[in-house]
Amino acid sequence: MCGIIGRAKEVESLETLYKSKRSEFVIVYGRRRIGKTFLVNSTFAKRMTFAYTGARNQPQRVQLQHFAEQLKLFSKSKFAPELKNWEDAFNQLKTLIITLPAAKRKVIFFDEMPWIDTHKSSFVAALEYFWNSWAAQRTDIMFVACGSATSWMVDKLIENKGGLHNRITAQIYLRPFTLGECEQMLHASGCMWDRYTIVQCYMTFGGVPFYLSLLKPDESLAQNINRLFFEKNAVMKNEFDELFNALFNQADKYIEVVSALAQKREGLQRAEIIAETSFSGGGLSKVLDNLERCDFITSYSKFKSTSRNSFYRISDNYLLFYFKFVRGNNSKDNLFWTNNLSSQTVVAWQGFSFETVCIQHLAQVKRKLGISGIATNSCSWRKAGTTASQGIQIDLLIDRADRIINVCEIKFSQTPYSISKDYEANLRMKMAYFIEETKTHKPLSLTMITTYGVLPGVHSGIVNNEVVMDDLFAD
Repeated sequence: MCGIIGRAKEVESLETLYKSKRSEFVIVYGRRRIGKTFLVNSTFAKRMTFAYTGARNQPQRVQLQHFAEQLKLFSKSKFAPELKNWEDAFNQLKTLIITLPAAKRKVIFFDEMPWIDTHKSSFVAALEYFWNSWAAQRTDIMFVACGSATSWMVDKLIENKGGLHNRITAQIYLRPFTLGECEQMLHASGCMWDRYTIVQCYMTFGGVPFYLSLLKPDESLAQNINRLFFEKNAVMKNEFDELFNALFNQADKYIEVVSALAQKREGLQRAEIIAETSFSGGGLSKVLDNLERCDFITSYSKFKSTSRNSFYRISDNYLLFYFKFVRGNNSKDNLFWTNNLSSQTVVAWQGFSFETVCIQHLAQVKRKLGISGIATNSCSWRKAGTTASQGIQIDLLIDRADRIINVCEIKFSQTPYSISKDYEANLRMKMAYFIEETKTHKPLSLTMITTYGVLPGVHSGIVNNEVVMDDLFAD
């Protein structure tokens, strides 16, 4: 497989910045395994002036040794310079750049920058001085900073209050692939799966390119899941600890929060998170912000609720699968997934995971409904149950500026979905309760989001709009 799958807008942005008539300080960030390095290296494969990658958990001495070796490589020198500190390193980088033709654009790429900034290294201060006193004064520099530790990238660069304040000229945030982009990548790598299988794949791995690259086309999806999650020393079984320890300092705090969120499908409010964890409340905001920046969790409000009543829920597909089936699984069954595919636990998980996938593709849902150009607020609604009755849950409401509310029912099934008499009655009751509880005067439009559509029948007339699985694959 060659070339870049998806990322057309990001490549276009990088090319535009390359052609700029001024020096550019560009940030490329996003969660680990999302393809940041691949994007930059693929775009500037033959145009790189200097590239350096930070080393995880290595002291400044080792970082500088690696930097010196890169200077030797790109300058085609016989000797690596001796670097005592980061001021020396940036001075040597300037020396390299000065030797190049003035008309040539100089692309400088620092990858995994958060790992470079070791304790008391003064790296950021040296970078500030390099940029402000020299690089920004020129017109030929394109400095690209990349890193997976999103919190560091935001705190130290994007929201820097010191010498780099307002110095970042462009930000490129990489999000997980959509279903359509996953389909492109899987088919390009030889996994010629149908869309039903790709949706199931997305439920498990999400749109993370690295995870998708681990799939073998000569194995079924179930066989791939067995190999990657349930065999001894399976790659994706160990990925969880590696992921959080690579992204966050004090990773145990972040793991504690996502572990609490994993216990409740609809998520938790801030007070509930505090009650379920060891947090007193002071440091929780930063943890939640950083988890949301990495697309691990999503904050959302219930209908007509204030931001103070926001709920937080896990929105990363890999994490949802890991907590449900991998963490704490002591079965030692190498074929666990194959042996449990038809279990009620897996069927229930598929239903919930499909809801998550649909919410992740809200733009595609709106496009199918013809409301892409209308301002909307997506949220959920729940009526608590009593001793006499169960609670009522609407997982997705699309509250539109044209004063219509789409009440979305999401169903995952292998065949067109049949609406029974009882289910029709349940839907009517649910909408009646919603109107009564919220006092809304907006008309409701019942929208079914399913894999293969709604089977025409006596009770299907209640449905006003349909969105099917294929619609979620739209660009």
